[in-house]
Amino acid sequence: MKILVCISKAPDTTTKIAFTDGDTKFNEAGVQFIVNPYDEWYALVRGLELKESLGGTVTTITVGGVENDPIIRKALAIGADDSVRIDAQTSDAFIVAKEIANFATDKGYDLILCGKETINYNGAQVAGLIAEFMDLPFVSQATKLDVAGSTATLGCDVQGGEQIVEVEMPLVLSAAKGMAEQRIPNMRGIMAARSKKLEVVPSSGANSTSEVVGYSLPDAKKGCKYIDPENAGELIELLHNEAKVI
Repeated sequence: MKILVCISKAPDTTTKIAFTDGDTKFNEAGVQFIVNPYDEWYALVRGLELKESLGGTVTTITVGGVENDPIIRKALAIGADDSVRIDAQTSDAFIVAKEIANFATDKGYDLILCGKETINYNGAQVAGLIAEFMDLPFVSQATKLDVAGSTATLGCDVQGGEQIVEVEMPLVLSAAKGMAEQRIPNMRGIMAARSKKLEVVPSSGANSTSEVVGYSLPDAKKGCKYIDPENAGELIELLHNEAKVI
């Protein structure tokens, strides 16, 4: 089984966010980047579990510059067999998905796994776009994945229960919580990652379909107001006129 796992870098959750160039670019200076957790914990680890039980290979793919190499090496340390980095500048989900699809189309992958979204953009677009560009089945936010022969059985949370889907491979899916548990790379994996193949391929020339107009930070959290429990009228007035939630 050939498995392709899409991974991307994301700022550590403790990072202080700032913007440059008139609030049109994210300021990466001094930012600690990590593997996007949904890509790492769910998509990559489940891919590795399937390889370990059924055989095959797991390749990671990333779109971006050389600054992505450290997070790619971490994925290799966790257990991926090799990796590909498409040397292209990314400005939106369309370019990322198009570049991955153009690379993967003739490579014979049985599964293409993505995390459900990135923690910095929360767009949840890349996996669906890859499936569209490659004309493959797509299952969104799967929480379970089992494979028997050429059939994949997936579970997806729905309101009030779980939906079970059977799909013939190849297919694309986005993985959500429940798919797998986080793995911590051990020393052996870290040492092995240094010699694993990281192939850099040129961009296929995908063009952006959008542009960033500007970024803005959310409003600072306001202090709490405490209302005497005997004064329900004041609480109702504040919820209605100030908070505007009733």
